Amino acid sequence: MIFKDKNLICKTSTRPQNMSLSYGATRDTLSNRKSFLADCGIDYRSLVCAQQLHSDNVRYATETDCGRGALTYESAIADTDALITNKKNIPLAVFTADCLSLFLYDPKTSSIGLVHAGWRGSLKGVTAKAIVKMKERFRCKPSDLYIGLGPCIRSCCYQVGGEFAGLFPDDLFLRKRRYYLDLVSINRKQLLGLGVKEANISDYRICTSCSNKKYFSFRKEGNSAGRMISVIMLK
Repeated sequence: MIFKDKNLICKTSTRPQNMSLSYGATRDTLSNRKSFLADCGIDYRSLVCAQQLHSDNVRYATETDCGRGALTYESAIADTDALITNKKNIPLAVFTADCLSLFLYDPKTSSIGLVHAGWRGSLKGVTAKAIVKMKERFRCKPSDLYIGLGPCIRSCCYQVGGEFAGLFPDDLFLRKRRYYLDLVSINRKQLLGLGVKEANISDYRICTSCSNKKYFSFRKEGNSAGRMISVIMLK
C-alpha cells in the first residue's frame, strides 16, 4: 500500500502469483487474483483491465466497465494503457513485469488514475496525458495530486541500444560502453512538468530486475515471465 488513506485501496502484487491471463503460466491466474484481492475486499470479477499495447490512450472507467478483462484478456478495454475514474468501487488494474505502474490520486476531487508506462508509452507521454485527462474531466489541479511509483526495472539494469540516445537524451546513462535508461526519471519529469509537487511523489524504489526473486522481470525471464498486478480503487 503506497498511500495511507482510508478512502483508497492501492496495492501491488509480488511473485510467485502470476496475475496475467496472457503471459507466463496462466493456469492459476484467476485464483491468484481472487486470493490477492480478497484481502482488500475487492471482487476479482469486478476488475477493470486494459489490453496494454504501449499506447498513450487514456480511458475514463465507469460502472459499465467493471469486469472488463477480469476473466478473459479479450474482454479487456482495447488499446489502452491508462485508466481514470471518480466513481467508487471501481477497481482499476494494470499488469507489469519491468514497466512502471503509476498510481494517481486526488483527495480533493476524489479521483484516481492508474498508468502502465514502458519506454514506448513514456516516449508518447502517457503519464502526462492521464493527468491532463484528470484535469479536464475532474477539474484536478496537478499540485493536489499524489503519485505512487510502483516497482519497475531501474537504470541500474535497464540496458538499451544506442538508438535510444536520440529518444531520451537526458535520461540515458553510459556505463562501461553500455547505455542504460532511467524510466522513472522520464515519468517523474512529466509529473513535475505539469505541476505535481515533488513532495507528493512516493516511490517504491524497487528494481524488478535486481529483485527478481520477489518480482517478475521480462528482461530476466523473457517470455516465461508472469505479471504483477497493480490495483487502485476508491471506497
